[in-house]
Amino acid sequence: MDFRDRHVVVTGGAGALGTAVVTKLIEAGAICHVPCVDEAEARRFRLREHKQVVLAVTGSLADEANIGCLFDGVGALWASIHLAGGFAASPLAETSMATLRQQIDMNLVSCLLCCRAAVKAMAGSGGRIVNVAARPALEWRSGAGMAAYTASKAAVAALTAALAEEVAKSGILVNAVAPSIMDTPANRQAMPKADFGLWPKVEEVAATILFLAAPENCVTRGGIVPVYGRS
Repeated sequence: MDFRDRHVVVTGGAGALGTAVVTKLIEAGAICHVPCVDEAEARRFRLREHKQVVLAVTGSLADEANIGCLFDGVGALWASIHLAGGFAASPLAETSMATLRQQIDMNLVSCLLCCRAAVKAMAGSGGRIVNVAARPALEWRSGAGMAAYTASKAAVAALTAALAEEVAKSGILVNAVAPSIMDTPANRQAMPKADFGLWPKVEEVAATILFLAAPENCVTRGGIVPVYGRS
């Protein structure tokens, strides 16, 4: 896949999956624009000094003004990959309004605002948008005990399908991946007794994301692609 000199926004690019995605994009020649919430997150990003990485400290991605500043600073945008989000687990009876709003902001609102900015930036030239839903977004019953998270990620899946239909004739292909629990250090620490071999690796999920964002993808749109590994 050839991303040479193509500008790509990767939200959540400093995280475990994001680092895998940015690494593959760099290898394919892309110029990666990675927003960070604050300076501390920017300092933790191990690829921050790479010549093909442009870091931006943006603050919350659920803030409309911050999104405008981020996309205004990008060159001719080819792809926008939206990995940023958040997780919260609790029975619905114990879920506060603050948690519900946080999940909606972190997962749905940030994705929607970035999609809107990307569509505007790609007007007349086409491009690719890739979002991240989650397994419970497709298999709702598996979201028991994390209903707020499940609802916000299901909304991301619905947004993806609707937007894909809306912008297809503009040459913009919109898709999403829906991972199960991924093999990350944080997930291993949280679930030390799990069989890590069944979990999809971040590099494997990143490979699917790269195909959906690539120029070589000429026909796939509106897909919510399961990336479950063997779990």
